[in-house]
Amino acid sequence: MPNHVHLLVQGTTDSANVVRLVQRCKQKPGFLYKRDTGNQLWLPSFFDRIVRRGDDAVEIAAYILANPVRAGLMSAEDVWPYSGGTLVDATRGRS
Repeated sequence: MPNHVHLLVQGTTDSANVVRLVQRCKQKPGFLYKRDTGNQLWLPSFFDRIVRRGDDAVEIAAYILANPVRAGLMSAEDVWPYSGGTLVDATRGRS
């Protein structure tokens, strides 16, 4: 998506920290973008949703994958070039 990012991540330890993950994901691209353009790339905050037991992670991944289609950026048959990961591949029938 040209103006936002969706991430579906799973913490695998008790010390997993989504705030730190987002900080690290935003740090280098934000620095490089500001250096090159003089503009800020990211908003200072983010929206998170906790996936709980009983939630269907594959269904959530499918929703994320369909986001560019809903935005009119591609057809349903296309694959958004900036998507990937093991769960994403599972929703597409690949392993």
